[in-house]
Amino acid sequence: MHHAYVTATTATFAGIVACQIGTAFAARTDHAPLRAIGVLSNPLLLAGIAFELAFTAALVYAPPLQHLFGTAALPPDVILLLASFPLLVWGTDELRRARRRRRGVGRR
Repeated sequence: MHHAYVTATTATFAGIVACQIGTAFAARTDHAPLRAIGVLSNPLLLAGIAFELAFTAALVYAPPLQHLFGTAALPPDVILLLASFPLLVWGTDELRRARRRRRGVGRR
């Protein structure tokens, strides 16, 4: 039972990290769609996301860090599920902005 708990808490941590990535892209603009400013237009943000992913992978998969932080390796199906989180967070915000643009909210 302990392994299931550790795996679940690790998946929760990884899910939070994945949602932060979606939030980072969503927070880039209040009104314009992300395609208007470009996904790759902020190299510092991309470097930060790359570091965040590498650090998370190290915490989850490096045995010394697993022991130190109480994490467990995640199975591939969980990783696939987590990979959808940034798109869900960003996509939801993108839909909210599109709705605001259609209504003319926030325009000056």
